[in-house]
Amino acid sequence: MWDDTIAAIATGLSDAGIGIVRLSGKKAIDVADRVFRTPDGNRRLKEYKSHTIHYGYVVDGEDIIDEVMVSLMKRPKSYTKEDTVEISCHGGVFLLKKVLEMVLKNGARLAEPGEFTKRAFLNGRIDLTEAEAVMDLIRSQNEFARKTSLQQLKGSVSDEVKDLRAQILYETAFIESALDDPEHISLEGYPERLSGVLEQLMQRLQKLLESADDGRMRKEGIQTVIVGKPNAGKSSLLNLLAGEERAIVTAVAGTTRDALQESVRLKDISLHLVDTAGIRSTEDMIERIGVDRAKKYAKDADLIVYVVDSSVPLDENDRQIADVIREKNTIVLLNKTDLPPAVTEGSFRTFFRQSSLRGEEEFLRRSAAPEETEGPALRVIKTSTKERKGMEEFARAVEEMFFSGTIRSENEVIITSLRHKKELEEAYESLQLAMESVNAGMPEDFYSIDLMNAYAALGRVTGEEAGEDLIEEIFSKFCMGK
Repeated sequence: MWDDTIAAIATGLSDAGIGIVRLSGKKAIDVADRVFRTPDGNRRLKEYKSHTIHYGYVVDGEDIIDEVMVSLMKRPKSYTKEDTVEISCHGGVFLLKKVLEMVLKNGARLAEPGEFTKRAFLNGRIDLTEAEAVMDLIRSQNEFARKTSLQQLKGSVSDEVKDLRAQILYETAFIESALDDPEHISLEGYPERLSGVLEQLMQRLQKLLESADDGRMRKEGIQTVIVGKPNAGKSSLLNLLAGEERAIVTAVAGTTRDALQESVRLKDISLHLVDTAGIRSTEDMIERIGVDRAKKYAKDADLIVYVVDSSVPLDENDRQIADVIREKNTIVLLNKTDLPPAVTEGSFRTFFRQSSLRGEEEFLRRSAAPEETEGPALRVIKTSTKERKGMEEFARAVEEMFFSGTIRSENEVIITSLRHKKELEEAYESLQLAMESVNAGMPEDFYSIDLMNAYAALGRVTGEEAGEDLIEEIFSKFCMGK
């Protein structure tokens, strides 16, 4: 299969000024020569130097299909480390498909999703973290995602993981050598030295793991669920943040029966909003299903936005909501402040504290500043969606709650992939077990088992020890021409 020459459309299928058909493989230049002709009638791409561009035509026999520019990149200095040709023709769905059809008819086969990048990985030009960064860069939705993807594409995660693996391999090799040749290599005092090495390795892994959740949410966005009683202003909030009328807003309570989803930008933060049915006790079967769904969405959210109608007193339905949000990062919006207040910040805090099964200590902890607490936080903000008030404070609260300044450095290695996080956690746990063996005075051969488990887990991050199934899964998510 890897001897095949592959081809695909590398640009979007739409009416555009330019479209690109990409070829890669041993016969890429031969295939291109069969369909390309210069103005003087020659077919001689093989004679040209690498990294040059040539003007001419794509032809089908004597018929000219299109006027094109052909970019020639000879192996190994190409994206895939194979001979690569890119045909830049006029854009347009029909024309691009026609040029691709000519290429396939003359010896290439259609590339699978992500196959160009897969070849770059299998040919050793990039590792798996860098391959994943390619797709992340294409899909980036904000400046943070773009910058971190570019850093990872340049090898920020790869270099750090490879350095960690090198140190682990050195210690493992030393142990194995000493066990094989005790007359010449002494292990006297080695457990104490290894303990220091393990501590330093674990600190580095911990720093990477600490960046993971912030990094993932900055890149992918914060899964945010809007909850509250019916007619509290949840749908009005969604419409205000979305900048358009996405949800029906009426004075009739219970208008929203099902979840409505929308992605919005708040400064440089992406929020994936879910507007849910109002939570209250009801005999209406359809509305009850909506309430159950609202609770399920809330359970899986990164952030709960609890909208409270501050013009009406709190009641038993609010106690239900307090129970739903107890273990989640929550921002409470005391909405409708343009009306006479029935709920103040003080009265809400008293109500919530009394509703919490954990009592006042838990409430005070969650109300503390982000840098002073661990676990779920809670903020209270006065808003009026009708008068568009409180949104700036809301945006600041989101940023403070999730991004407290711990990943600001441009040069800091940041983990944004859940897959990477899981493997790093496994490596950390293996090093912890090695440290426990050292502290317990276990024989040295016990150390190497856990060290090699950590080494393997880190190898799965970069792809050096990744299975075929994992590789296929990752590249199947790519677009066809990448």
